[in-house]
Amino acid sequence: MSINDRFNQIIKHLYSNNKSAFANAIGVSPSVVENIVGKRHGKPSFDVLEKICAIEQIDAKWLLTGKGEMLQSQVPTTSVLPPRLTKDLHKDDTGIESYQSYPERIPGSIPLVSEKAVGGIINEYFNVRENDILGYYVIPKFRNLGVDFMIEISGDSMVPRFYPGDIIACSILHNPKFIQWNKSHLLATEEQGLIVKRLMPGETPDCLQAVSENKEYPPFFIPKEEIKAIALVMGSIHVE
Repeated sequence: MSINDRFNQIIKHLYSNNKSAFANAIGVSPSVVENIVGKRHGKPSFDVLEKICAIEQIDAKWLLTGKGEMLQSQVPTTSVLPPRLTKDLHKDDTGIESYQSYPERIPGSIPLVSEKAVGGIINEYFNVRENDILGYYVIPKFRNLGVDFMIEISGDSMVPRFYPGDIIACSILHNPKFIQWNKSHLLATEEQGLIVKRLMPGETPDCLQAVSENKEYPPFFIPKEEIKAIALVMGSIHVE
């Protein structure tokens, strides 16, 4: 089995054959992935290999040589979950899922970012400062979706889709030209900070229409130059 075949295995088993989700998860463009798994069968760079081993619990020896198993064995660290993540969060023979917390990032874990971290992530890459991270979590439902970070939201403009205190899982759009219209996105803006809205095409090519779920909030237009970064909302955690 070639390393290209092993890339295909990762995409098949961990990302449901979604090459774009895999590319988002490791922080490369879809063309880089296509160059490796497509007809060209190009060889991945060391940088790409390092990103895969850092984000997913892929066994480096297996990735490079094909020997052993694809996934590393992991021993969870004991930690206390934030109050909003403590209800029905274990998976055993009953089928209920387990949200495991780790004090530092391990392969496959997702950082939960403080809602006060606005200043640290308003840039084109949604860079997050280490001291803005509340913890790292392994959440099975988000595993194959290319989630980059999670953040708690406030305000009621997206009710009933999202409620204040909900935690949303976000996948950074490295190429904002490919926006999924009518889907919820997290926007890092110059004037308004972080906002969550459904996005639609604007009146002109240089703006986007931001739509709230709460009908009391009318849609409005945002100039593209005002938007510093966009992330697609892949899912959410809501506790009554």
